Amino acid sequence: MISIKSSIVIQRSPEEVFHYIANFENNPTWQGGMVDAHFTSEGSLREGSTYDQVATFLGKEIRTSFVVTQYIPLHKIQIKSIKSTFPITVTRVVELVEDGAEVTAFVEGNPGNLFKLAKPLMKKMVQKSVTNDYRNLKKLLEK
Repeated sequence: MISIKSSIVIQRSPEEVFHYIANFENNPTWQGGMVDAHFTSEGSLREGSTYDQVATFLGKEIRTSFVVTQYIPLHKIQIKSIKSTFPITVTRVVELVEDGAEVTAFVEGNPGNLFKLAKPLMKKMVQKSVTNDYRNLKKLLEK
């Protein structure tokens, strides 16, 4: 199991930040390697909402279907892969701080056969990737 945490402060309101990161169709604009993300469920965002994404990692295409497993409007959203070559759970928490909004991401994943042998290296790579993604998000939202 790979488990990482990354936090960053964004000089925007927590509401703005949460709405942006909770709309998974925005993922390709700030997450490296993300090719496409689109909702597969209808209606407003809630527990049980689903979406699919396509990403590339280490030259491999990774197609993943996700379900929202926890949703606390304007504060916390958790997603879990329901179909993927890299099972993963991502929790994003947005909190009010003096300078705007602090976003904390918790990522837990279990590299399948494809990446199992390189688990220690994978953890470092995932940590770097997630940290870079949230730096990109900060730059994008603070423009």
